[in-house]
Amino acid sequence: MIPETFSKKQLRVLSWWNRESGDFERSAIICDGAVRSGKTYVMSLSFVLWSFYSFNGAAFGICSKTIRSVRRNIINPLLGLMRELGFSVKERVSENYVDISKGGHINRFYYFGGKDEGSAALIQGMTLSGILLDEAALMPRSFVEQALARCSVEGARMWFNCNPDHPDHWFRREWILKCSEKNALYLHFTMDDNPALTESVKERYRSLYSGAFYKRFVEGRWCAAAGAVYPFMDNDDAYYDVPSGEAARYIISCDYGTVNPSSFGLWGEFGGVWYRVGEYYYSSLREGGQRTDEEHYAGLEQLAAGHNVELVIVDPSAASFIQTIKRHSKFDVVRADNRVIDGIRQVSCALSDGKIRICRTCRDAKREFSLYHWDESGGKDAPVKENDHAMDDIRYFVTYIMNEGETLFVTAVKRKR
Repeated sequence: MIPETFSKKQLRVLSWWNRESGDFERSAIICDGAVRSGKTYVMSLSFVLWSFYSFNGAAFGICSKTIRSVRRNIINPLLGLMRELGFSVKERVSENYVDISKGGHINRFYYFGGKDEGSAALIQGMTLSGILLDEAALMPRSFVEQALARCSVEGARMWFNCNPDHPDHWFRREWILKCSEKNALYLHFTMDDNPALTESVKERYRSLYSGAFYKRFVEGRWCAAAGAVYPFMDNDDAYYDVPSGEAARYIISCDYGTVNPSSFGLWGEFGGVWYRVGEYYYSSLREGGQRTDEEHYAGLEQLAAGHNVELVIVDPSAASFIQTIKRHSKFDVVRADNRVIDGIRQVSCALSDGKIRICRTCRDAKREFSLYHWDESGGKDAPVKENDHAMDDIRYFVTYIMNEGETLFVTAVKRKR
């Protein structure tokens, strides 16, 4: 649906490529800032309109961290809007592109995911007339630079959209701080730049984040993470009693260690909310001796006792423990997604939004929440690698359940029936 009004910044995004615009000579545009600030919507709309203003029969790239996020954040909202504007749309889902046409003009838009260093090979060899990079700060530099190198057609332009990250992030250093040198238009967005948002919606997003994530996603600031990773978990009111009765579903998440502690969390779903109702936590240093895979597996079975556990999510590096679980043929097991910063962000949102709750019975998880903090000695976001084992198993659970059933995030290993 086409909005009734646009903000001044949105209108500038929609018109910067027009010959009558004072920004026409720019070869790129960069939009960063808060979540829900309306930048992605107008960027994607403007990108397609510009393509028809400047080209016919050309190929373009639309990139995000994954193909799924391209479809979710850009393509799905965009295609309905293009149809509303009178364009014809023919998507080839299996081939990851869409043809958009109107008035005898047709352009093709390819989708690319830039989730890791190997993703650069996916776009290599393409010849593009323009590229839109959504979530640019989440993509590796090698992918972004390879994507830009594909824009070799005369008149090609580059479009960047992102939320802020660490102030020493390569994208901020090389593009935002050098926007004049790169001949790029730079626009910084806040939620107030999106006229479609009501004050109640803005307040809800303000309540979702804390610490560095609040500064980045609500205030739109490039800032270093500092202090506690989950500062809102520092008082007893943040924890809950175990709900009465049986949960609708049970899942166990595991961070496995031999020298380091092992932490397993038992999760139960009550009324659409997941509670961490119990835990197994074994520290060889604290207990004075290491345990074998079989002894840890016995702890897993004891944690699951009396409950129909449908799935065990395990630290992907714990190959021997995964094999032990498979050998017993009692539980299905999946390897967890181990992307740390994305996972911490999802845990923070899930806790703030009440999608997950930690019960008071989980004493070691509660202890780690009070100790888990950012490493301020380096030039990038990273938590200190200590007091993080329950934190890791919680992150594995949230990353899985927030993206449940998607092979993009986990690889399932089914037990023999």
